[in-house]
Amino acid sequence: MCAQKTADFNSRQKLRQEELDAIKKAIEIIGGGAVSGAGDKHLPSLIQIRSKRGSALLQVRNDQKSPIQAKLAAFLAERARESGSTLLAQVSQQVASDPFGKVKKMIKDLISKLVQEATEEAEHKGWCDTELTTNKQTRDKKTEETNILKSDIDDLEATIAQLTQDIADLTSALEELAAAMADATAERGTSKAKNMATISDAKAAQTAVEAAMAVMKDFYAKAAEATALVQAPADDAPETFEKPYTGLLPEGGSVVDFLEVILSDFSRLESETVAEEGAESEEFKAFMFESEKDQALKQNEKGHKEETKTNKESALHSANEELVLTMQALNKANTYYEKLKPTCVDSGITYEERVKRREAEMQSLQEALKILAGTEVDVA
Repeated sequence: MCAQKTADFNSRQKLRQEELDAIKKAIEIIGGGAVSGAGDKHLPSLIQIRSKRGSALLQVRNDQKSPIQAKLAAFLAERARESGSTLLAQVSQQVASDPFGKVKKMIKDLISKLVQEATEEAEHKGWCDTELTTNKQTRDKKTEETNILKSDIDDLEATIAQLTQDIADLTSALEELAAAMADATAERGTSKAKNMATISDAKAAQTAVEAAMAVMKDFYAKAAEATALVQAPADDAPETFEKPYTGLLPEGGSVVDFLEVILSDFSRLESETVAEEGAESEEFKAFMFESEKDQALKQNEKGHKEETKTNKESALHSANEELVLTMQALNKANTYYEKLKPTCVDSGITYEERVKRREAEMQSLQEALKILAGTEVDVA
């Protein structure tokens, strides 16, 4: 490769030297009298004639181009002012400065570009309409779902708080009821034992009193028989029994009468205690029946509320998870909407205004082409 490059370099150097030699020889030939003398004699006038012809032709061409281009530039400037089109204003400036042929091509290119822009913008408008409509539906739907979920969560939290309070109240009521039942049972046991002891003592007392009465009755029966047979004493005899002996009570009653009162008291004590025991027993049974029924109802209600609370807590957990997902979707839709706004919403002017302006620009450019076409015909 190095050898090849060296050979190429040497060859080019040789060619350059040969070229320089040829140029030098040509200069010597041209500098001779045959060429240089004739040139000095004839070429200056020829160059002057051609220069005058060229200047005249250039002047003719300039005379043909400048008026129509000025007219065209004024026409486009006026249309730019009427429609507020910066494009027409720029074209007006270029028309005034660019060559005639270039102006026509430029206008055709601009018309083609505007047609392409109209097609692209129509497609973009359709895409924007679809995306904005879909995005709005999504945002509206997710916003509504978010509001519903928040409302449901508030309701669930309030319900759970109320259920928690109800369960606490029921638990307290059950504890109080259990304590009352325990107190009533203990009190019933104490009262029953006391009543049973009283009844037993009353029965024992009655048996003892009845035994004592039997002894006294036997005594008084025998005493009556003994005193009833005694003869009347002499006047000066000491005091003695004049009638059957019935006892030593001041009222003339016997001890038997007193024992009968005692027996009656113990009998009444037994019957009253038995009746009181029966009433207390029935009252205790009724209290325990109502308490057990109330206890069963409260336990059932507490179990139902606990189950409901568990279900509500599960629903609250699910609602919170769904709310997170829904708000993420809503935030995503809002973010996408902000991304759409620069090209689909906040583009400065409406699509209809852009279409109207573009149509005005195309019409003005087409009229400019007609003006140029008419100029070409006149020139021809």
